[in-house]
Formats: sequence, structure tokens, C-alpha cells
Amino acid sequence: MRRNEVTTTEVVIRNLRPEDLGQVIALDAKNTGQRRDEYFRVKLEQNLAETGVKVSLAAEEEDCFVGFLLARVYYGEFGEPEPVAVLDTLDVHPDFRQHGVGTALLAQLRTNLRGLGVTELRTEVHWDNPALIRFFHGQGFRPAERFCLDLDLK
Repeated sequence: MRRNEVTTTEVVIRNLRPEDLGQVIALDAKNTGQRRDEYFRVKLEQNLAETGVKVSLAAEEEDCFVGFLLARVYYGEFGEPEPVAVLDTLDVHPDFRQHGVGTALLAQLRTNLRGLGVTELRTEVHWDNPALIRFFHGQGFRPAERFCLDLDLK
């Protein structure tokens, strides 16, 4: 096991590496039905360039890349001075769901964020994705006290 890796019931959690980009893109495309190469290239570059405790993680089971998450820490957001983390993406290979992969990724993320002194983690979920809402609810997430607002600029 390499340094900074955590094993939880056969799931190994480690920091994302630059060489994971192809697997990240392929897994996301498998789950969403679309390729977002440039989006993930930029996200990985940004997240891997940041110093301090890493908040972009990969999950492996039986030496297979089975999931990842991308998160960022903001030291003040929307006028609030305290640090907050935002979970951009959490992806688990469909064949490895119900194996504890998402739970293991979030457990390591919590540990890393506590090391940074971050006490709040935010994310967004599409209203029409009840399975993901149930997963996050089971992880302790609750509806925020804020409304997320969109403005169509077309």
C-alpha cells in the first residue's frame, strides 16, 4: 500500500493522480452517457495542483479503478468567511455500487477536510435522481438552508 492510501473492506482509497484522467473520463461517460474530456482535464489539473491535504480521491477494488470524487475547498464563499468544501463529482462504476465505494470515498474526504479545519461540505443533486439523494441522505447530508438559483442567459 502506498502512503496516503486507506483500505476499507477491499476498497482502497488514494489521491487521484494525473494518469487517472482517462479512467475518470471513461467512468463518467459510462454513467452519464456523454464524454466531458476538457471538463475533467481542467478539473484534475486544478485539483492536483493545489497544495495541502488532497480532496480529489480515487477508489480501487481488486486493482480496478472503480470510483472517484472531486472536491474543492473555498476559504470563504458567498460572503461567508469560514472555509467550506464543495463536492463537484462523485462517481462509482455501476458494477461496484453497493460495495461501499462511495461511502469509503466520502469517509476519506471527511478525514482530509477535518485536517484542513473545514467543517462543512456542500454538494448539489438533481431533484430527479432519488438514488443519489438517498445515498447522500444516508451519509448524513441534509437539505441546505439556502436556495440554489439559476439564471438562463440564452
